[in-house]
Amino acid sequence: MLQQVEFYYFSPTGGTRKAGEIFCRAIARQLREVDLGKEMHPTASQKADLSVMAVPVFGGRVPAAAVERIRELNGEGKRAVTLAVYGNRAYEDALLEVNDAVEECGFQIAASAALIAQHSIVTFVAENRPDEADAREIREFAQEVEKKLQMEQTEKIQVPGSRPYKDGMKGGSTPMMLDTCTKCGRCVSVCPVGAIDKNSGGITTDAGKCILCMACTVKCPEHARILPPPMKAVMDEKLGVLKDIRKENEFFL
Repeated sequence: MLQQVEFYYFSPTGGTRKAGEIFCRAIARQLREVDLGKEMHPTASQKADLSVMAVPVFGGRVPAAAVERIRELNGEGKRAVTLAVYGNRAYEDALLEVNDAVEECGFQIAASAALIAQHSIVTFVAENRPDEADAREIREFAQEVEKKLQMEQTEKIQVPGSRPYKDGMKGGSTPMMLDTCTKCGRCVSVCPVGAIDKNSGGITTDAGKCILCMACTVKCPEHARILPPPMKAVMDEKLGVLKDIRKENEFFL
C-alpha cells in the first residue's frame, strides 16, 4: 500500500465522498482529506504519494465550483487518480472535464473511473450505492492502480467525452423552505457555493448561484428544505425508468 494519499472531494450529499473513500482506504495507509465544498483555496501536500480527485456529475458535467477549486492546486507532476461519481443516468463529458482540469494544474493522471452512487435528487435511483459489490470492484481497481504506479507507466489515460463539453445544467430553481424551518442557519453553512443567506427577512436562496446539489435538503436537521413538489414529480417521472437498471462502474487504466 501507499503511505499517504491526499483525497480531494466535492460531495454535497455524501455519495461522491463515500465512493472515493473506498478507493483511498484500499490503496493508502494514511489519508489526508480535503473537502472542496468547504475549501475555497485548497493546497496540495508535498508528502502525498498520490492525489485522488472525486467529483459528482450534474447533468453530464462537473459542477463549476469543483473545477474552480481543483484549478487552485499545483500538481507539480504528481500522480493522480480521477473519479466521476454519478447517479445511474450518464456521466457524458464529466470525466473528461475533470481530467482536463487536473492535467491543466500539473498532475499526471494514472487512472480514472466513473462510479455509481445514489442519485442526489431521485434517491430511489441507485439506492444505497455504492454497495458491497461496488466496493469490491473499487478495491480491485485500487490494487490495479497500485501495480501501475509501481511499474511507473506514464501513458495518457483515454476516457469518454467530447470537447467542447455539453451545456451544463441551467439554474433558476432552488429548494423551498417549509414552515418547520427554525432558521438555525445549517443550510447556510453547508451550501458549497454560498447561495443561501440568513438575514432579517429569514433564509433566502439565490437562484442564480444555486446548483441544486441538495446539500441543504440532506443536512437540514428539521428536514425543512425540499424541492418544489412539481419539480420533484417531474424528476421522479423522468428518472424513475432507471430504478431497476443497474449500471456498472467503469475503470480506465
